[in-house]
Amino acid sequence: MTENIAEAIPLKNRIAVAGALLGAFMAVLNIQVVNTSLPDIQGGIGTGLDNGGWISTAYLIGEIIVIPLSGWLMNVFSLRRYLIGNTILFLLFSVACGLSTNFPEMVALRAIQGFTGGVLIPLALVCVMILLPPRARSMGFAMFALTATFAPAIGPTIGGWITDAYGWRYIFFLNLVPGAFMLPALFWGLAPAPMRLDQFLRGDWLGVFTMAVGLGTLQTVLEEGNKDDWFSSSFITRLSLISAISLGIFLFQELRPGNKAPLVNLHLFSRWNFSFSSISNVMLGFVLYSAVYLIPLYLAEAHGYSARQSGEVMAWIGMPQLLIIPCMPWLMQRFDPRRLLSLGFLLFFISLIMNLKLGPNDSGPQLLIPNLIRAVGQAMVFPPITMIATAGIAAVDAGSASALFNMLRNLGGAVGIATVETFVTNREKFHSFIINQHVSLLEPATRSRIDATQHYFEAHGMSDPNDARHQAIILLGKTIRQQANYFAYGDAFGLLALGMLLALAASLCIRRVSGPAPPGAH
Repeated sequence: MTENIAEAIPLKNRIAVAGALLGAFMAVLNIQVVNTSLPDIQGGIGTGLDNGGWISTAYLIGEIIVIPLSGWLMNVFSLRRYLIGNTILFLLFSVACGLSTNFPEMVALRAIQGFTGGVLIPLALVCVMILLPPRARSMGFAMFALTATFAPAIGPTIGGWITDAYGWRYIFFLNLVPGAFMLPALFWGLAPAPMRLDQFLRGDWLGVFTMAVGLGTLQTVLEEGNKDDWFSSSFITRLSLISAISLGIFLFQELRPGNKAPLVNLHLFSRWNFSFSSISNVMLGFVLYSAVYLIPLYLAEAHGYSARQSGEVMAWIGMPQLLIIPCMPWLMQRFDPRRLLSLGFLLFFISLIMNLKLGPNDSGPQLLIPNLIRAVGQAMVFPPITMIATAGIAAVDAGSASALFNMLRNLGGAVGIATVETFVTNREKFHSFIINQHVSLLEPATRSRIDATQHYFEAHGMSDPNDARHQAIILLGKTIRQQANYFAYGDAFGLLALGMLLALAASLCIRRVSGPAPPGAH
């Protein structure tokens, strides 16, 4: 059957889809490798930790704004021109970022890089939807899944290795390698099509403006909120109001009956399966990107792991997917995709539950089994959810469906990371308070612990008993904070497990769809 499908697809279409998928992989990978190398980048351009966060935030703002625009601009300039043009710009601005010498320059270049790179993700899915026949799309969705799950998992490993071996500038130059294969594939594989500039002139400019302002300010709030203590900051409060008003106007504009050319077709949410797939997709983004953020942070803070060591732990989530995801089309032909999706969410949930009770002995090796279970769950989720969400959608709505699907996952991820950041901070304070209530200098157990530690310091060269006792008390405080951190990270994994339960519940509401044709069907 695979041979018959391959024969039915023109070679140019297969090459074009492969090139587009490579671009999506490159765009997602770029986010992770840069985040891993942020401390080195900050030192290289002479900025501090607080400002350095904008190197990532600027890229994400550009990406979140352009994803909903991609369907409309693709129709205006044609798929071929728009995808190739943004690929060239993405590569140029990647090189420019690698050559950047100061903070303002880097932030501006990263914003433009995000605006061009964000196009590559939804248009890869569009290529799968319109260039492959229905019987072959399950394999296309599987390959698209690799860009969304494999790239975040191996990004920290690649970023840490390149930065250690060659320096941070080469993580930007890295994009030239896949770009050298991607551009010829797109030039040769995508068919020319006329531009429709009349649609640009008659575009939904109110929708464009309110969407860009609303999503851009929302992304900034989510990225900077925890650092600025959320609504105690007037900056965050003002941006939140601007975002709420802008997105409210955007929704009204897109849904009003008189709008004959909306920016995105929000009426797709009236489709039962698209709506519940979108709920699952938002929660998947919430949990997936939060876990990618949380695990390296836990390993670094609790066990002193370097970025490279954390990346090696995360690689165990990515590598098994190379084996599992290519098998998913075969499974989707033989089993109900809804059941595969629900099983994937269940396995993801189990992997998170296994991380609830973290302690001093739970470092990289102890995370191996949960990470492997999670790898299987992720591999079973992405191809079915993409197929279910896009099933039965007309080619004219492919751009809107892809833009909404990818934007919601990214937005879920942004909300998830912001939530987890604040949650871990607050839970650490809570557990420290609870532990401190049971640790008092009046308690015999506490005095005994301090005395034993004081004697240890005295036996190892600290001659002054007062200094030794002072250091013992300091060490006790550090131990309390460390224990509170273990509890806080365990609670955070519990929060993500609840998110997976919500995704699982939404997946159980999805109705049966007509998946890929069974073997031998014509």
